[in-house]
Amino acid sequence: MLVLIFILPDLIQYFRPKPEVKLEQWTTDEKEVTRNLERQTGFNYRNTWKKKAYSRPSSKFNPNEYTLEQWMALGLSEKQSAIVLKFTSRKIYSNEELKRIFVISDELYSLIKDSAVYPERPKNFDKQTEFKMEQKLVHIDINRADLDEVLKAGEITFFDAKQIIRLRDELGGFYSTEQLSEVWQATPEKIAVWQKYIHIDPENIRKLNINTASTKELSYHPYISWNLANSLVKLRSQNGFYKELRDIRKSVLVTEELFEKLKFYLKVEE
Repeated sequence: MLVLIFILPDLIQYFRPKPEVKLEQWTTDEKEVTRNLERQTGFNYRNTWKKKAYSRPSSKFNPNEYTLEQWMALGLSEKQSAIVLKFTSRKIYSNEELKRIFVISDELYSLIKDSAVYPERPKNFDKQTEFKMEQKLVHIDINRADLDEVLKAGEITFFDAKQIIRLRDELGGFYSTEQLSEVWQATPEKIAVWQKYIHIDPENIRKLNINTASTKELSYHPYISWNLANSLVKLRSQNGFYKELRDIRKSVLVTEELFEKLKFYLKVEE
């Protein structure tokens, strides 16, 4: 009886049906939380920060004839390359039109502009008609515009206008149209529409003085976590006022890519 009592728990455990164990690195809820955090902070929690490396074309090329793979070889992601193809499918005829494609950053544009060659415009192309069409567009300085001014662009909905302004106010202003991808429920199709109306002047960005801002004030910024804000303030307390903005790189939490974003929102004043 004693032996049976001792081994009975093990027997029960052995013969009990084993539940199916399903391993999944990211659950649905975790993915949603992560997406929200990425929108708020600009940090990708599933991947480490990577410096985006662009390449120069090996020879002269016609942007209208480049394939998805060729655009990706220049450094664009598959999604970005697909957006470029949407624009080039309608044909572009100048570097000015190439630069308007919002997924092509200033860095990439500087590398490819001198290698790009374009076909001649069709003879029946009406330059005056294009000019008149451009004149009808409402061009908005999004770093200054209020909700009513954004809504004057008829193709930007009330919901999207509110989300654009909300992110603008949280950031202190936009420095690049690429940041429009961080707007809540932004899609490549929506961004392509917004791009026609939105103009960005980086001079109108609100900046935080890194030598006087508190941990709390710094942490309010979407790109600055509480830990990073605390680290920056501690460095200031230990070493004295920051002499130049690049001194924040002394914090192990400030990657080079993050610095390239923060430099638009921080200033050094004693």
